[in-house]
Amino acid sequence: MSGTYIVFDLEWNQSPSGKENSIEHFPFEIIEIGAVKLDEQLQIVSEYHQLVTPQVYMQLHYRIIQVTHLHMKDLISQGSRFPDAVRSFLEWCGEGAIFCTWGSMDLVELQRNMDFYGMENPFAFPLCYYDVQKLYALQLGENNEKLSLDRVVEELGLEEARPFHRALDDAYYTGKVMQALDFGTLKDYLSVDYYRLPENAEEEIRLEFPTYLKYVSREFASRDDALADRNVTEMVCRECRRMLRKKFQWFAASSRQYLCLAVCPEHGYVRGKIRIRKKEKDDDSVYVVKTMKLVDEAAAREVFAKREEQRQKKREHSRERRLAAKRS
Repeated sequence: MSGTYIVFDLEWNQSPSGKENSIEHFPFEIIEIGAVKLDEQLQIVSEYHQLVTPQVYMQLHYRIIQVTHLHMKDLISQGSRFPDAVRSFLEWCGEGAIFCTWGSMDLVELQRNMDFYGMENPFAFPLCYYDVQKLYALQLGENNEKLSLDRVVEELGLEEARPFHRALDDAYYTGKVMQALDFGTLKDYLSVDYYRLPENAEEEIRLEFPTYLKYVSREFASRDDALADRNVTEMVCRECRRMLRKKFQWFAASSRQYLCLAVCPEHGYVRGKIRIRKKEKDDDSVYVVKTMKLVDEAAAREVFAKREEQRQKKREHSRERRLAAKRS
């Protein structure tokens, strides 16, 4: 994928008196937008910066002041109202731009703030973007470790006189990290935004990556409903798209993660991983993110071992419950 890359960062405020006094479904109010535009060669060709005048949380949380050194008087005197700031930002981005962020939160909060103001969501569905934090971890071979931007900038020797924790400066440094990556080998690893979910089975998201398949479900009323759905539980080979027979059924590896192992007669073992996620913390509905990946025998044995470990834990819990019942 090539074209114009918009690397952006947001700073946001929150209720100064704690989460319990936050507006429902609006925990963070954006107070600054910063971005750099990269061309096809990942060279910075333009910058964007705009302060945003708060309308909800009219006092800055003390941690926000400490980290950003922003003050309310600056936001009021130099800022624009959020709808005007976003329209200006999107006009600067232009059409067909590919968004890039450090982590997954910025796109979520941008859309959440737009919803709060009743703005139409202009982004494609599904919304795919580059999570530069994830790309850096992939290049290192450390898929699960999420390093901070300032640490990565230091590791790569990219630090300049610019500070961290301001929107434009963090966007600039994220762009510099992108330039330092072997982007040609990583560009197929797009991330997908989960703020807007499929509304029905036909809209469910299926993405192909060089080493695995990803599926994102619609919302379900409960975990049990999700795990009873065929689209959620089916296993497919990434190489030949064959529907696979499972070695054993999905089992709970943790409170929100399930594993499965299937075998393709042509390509070997396929490990399935399901993550159960909640759309909103105060909502019981869930959605599923599933990956299916070809693995070697060693990785397959790890899944077998994890299944046996979980079965042993269940047996121990059952025995403890029986003993407790006898004692009572």
